[in-house]
Amino acid sequence: MNSLISRAWSEVVDPLIRRPKRVQVAALCYRSREDGKKDVLLITSRDTGRWILPKGWPIDGLDAADAAMQEAWEEAGVTNGKVSPVPVGTFEYNKRFDSGAPVPCVTDVFAIEVGELANDYPEQSERQRKWVSTAEAATMVDEPELQRLLDDF
Repeated sequence: MNSLISRAWSEVVDPLIRRPKRVQVAALCYRSREDGKKDVLLITSRDTGRWILPKGWPIDGLDAADAAMQEAWEEAGVTNGKVSPVPVGTFEYNKRFDSGAPVPCVTDVFAIEVGELANDYPEQSERQRKWVSTAEAATMVDEPELQRLLDDF
């Protein structure tokens, strides 16, 4: 009987209550310094003001790397960037919507070598942006997997 209940739980009930992770793309925007190290561009989130990477949902008609580049433009004003075609890593976090319900997300991170930063871009009045070292960036973001990714970048 226990195996029947266990099987029913794992095959029916658990999949119904467990939400699948949603996929997002993020832009790890960087520039190289004269000493060979890198600075990364962080932005603030619109709701809490936490430091984050530009990120968003996949965009119809764009591959994941190009969607990350689009997010970098809209949220941080990155132009003339060179985006890596494959992710440099991933991290997971719970996105909170206005309803308060958390949605688990797995985020593919694409490195973008920044060509220029525009002063006029879609979300300029909603966010701050800041260049920091990779080590400092790792201390500014909340997600442990993203902290490790920044430390290793």
